[in-house]
Amino acid sequence: MKGQRGRLLLGLLAAIVLLALFFRGIDWAGLGSSLAGARWLPLAGLVGVTVVLYGIRAWRWGGLLGPLGRVRYADLFSATMVGFASGLLIPRAGELLRPWLVSRRYPIPTSAGVATIILERIADTITVLLLFAVYLFVLPPPAAQGEGRVLFDLWGARLTAMGFIKAAGALALAVVAAVLVFLAALHADPGRVVGWVEARLAGAPRWLGGPLGRILRSFSDGLAALRAPLPQLAVIGLQSLAIWLLIGLGFHLNHLAFGIDLPYRATFLLIAFLVVGVAIPTPGMVGGFHAFYLLALAEVFGIAREKAVAAGLAAHALTNLPILVFGLALLGREGLSLGRVAAVTRGEEAQQEVSP
Repeated sequence: MKGQRGRLLLGLLAAIVLLALFFRGIDWAGLGSSLAGARWLPLAGLVGVTVVLYGIRAWRWGGLLGPLGRVRYADLFSATMVGFASGLLIPRAGELLRPWLVSRRYPIPTSAGVATIILERIADTITVLLLFAVYLFVLPPPAAQGEGRVLFDLWGARLTAMGFIKAAGALALAVVAAVLVFLAALHADPGRVVGWVEARLAGAPRWLGGPLGRILRSFSDGLAALRAPLPQLAVIGLQSLAIWLLIGLGFHLNHLAFGIDLPYRATFLLIAFLVVGVAIPTPGMVGGFHAFYLLALAEVFGIAREKAVAAGLAAHALTNLPILVFGLALLGREGLSLGRVAAVTRGEEAQQEVSP
C-alpha cells in the first residue's frame, strides 16, 4: 500500500511540474479565445474516432488471445474499456486488470493474458516507430516544419531539434528491425529462443536474473499468439496500423477544430512525441501528454503557443473522457468497484477466481 501511495504521489508531483511548464507564460485571454472559437463538429469527430479505435483494440486483443481460448467480443470490449479507464485513475492498472477480468470468465491464466498485453504493446511500439520513420525519411516535410532551436553548437558541429529527431528516427528503425528479427525467431522456434535467453540469465546476478527470469516465464505462457499462422499475424499487424492511423485522424480533426493548418501526416511526428510523454507515469497521463503535445506543435511546427495549448487540452480531454465514461459504466457489468480495482492492481485478488 505504501509503495503504491508513494508512486501515486510521485506521479502527482510530476504532473504538477509538467503542467506548470505547459502553462508557463501563457496568455490566458488568448487561450480562452482559442478554446471558445473551436469548431464543435471536428471535436465530435475526435470523440467518435476514439470510441471506434478502442473497439478495434478489443478486436485485436481477441486475436492475440485466440490461441489461448476464444473470448466473446462483448467481454473483450468490456474488459478493454474498464482496463483503460482504470489506467487513467491508477497508472498501469489496466495491464493486470484486463487479463484478470478475462480469466474470471474463461480458462485463460492471468499470466498468459498479461503476456498478450505485452505483445499488444510490442505491436503498438513497432507501428508507432514505423510511422515515425516513414514521416522522417519517406514523406515530404510539412511547410510549417522548421529545424527548431539549436541544441548543440561547438567547433562547427551544430545539432538542431529536427536533427536530433531524425537521429532518433534512424535509431528507431534499428530497434524495429531488431524486434522484428526477435519476434520472427520466436515464431519459428519459441522453445529454443526462450531456452537461450534463460541460459544467458543463469549467469546474471540474482537481483537481475531472478526478476527477468520470472518475467520471461510469464511472457512465454502467452507466446501462443506468436505461433499463430502468418495470415493471422498479418491481420493483427493491420489492426495495429488501423488503430494508429485512427489516432492520427483524431488528432488531425482536433487541429482542424482549432484552425491549425497542418497536414494529416504531421500527426505521425506528434504521436511519437506523445508516446514519450505518456510514458511518464502520472495520473490520467496528465502533464506528460500536455507538455509533449505543446513541444511538438510549438517547437517543431511553430504553432502559436495559446492555440497549441488549447489543442493539447482538448485532445487530452476528448480522447480520455469517453473511455472513462464507458469504463465506469461497465464496472457494474464486471461486478467491480474502484476500491476493488485498486485491490486487483495491488495483486491482492489477481490470482483468485472470485464471483462478481
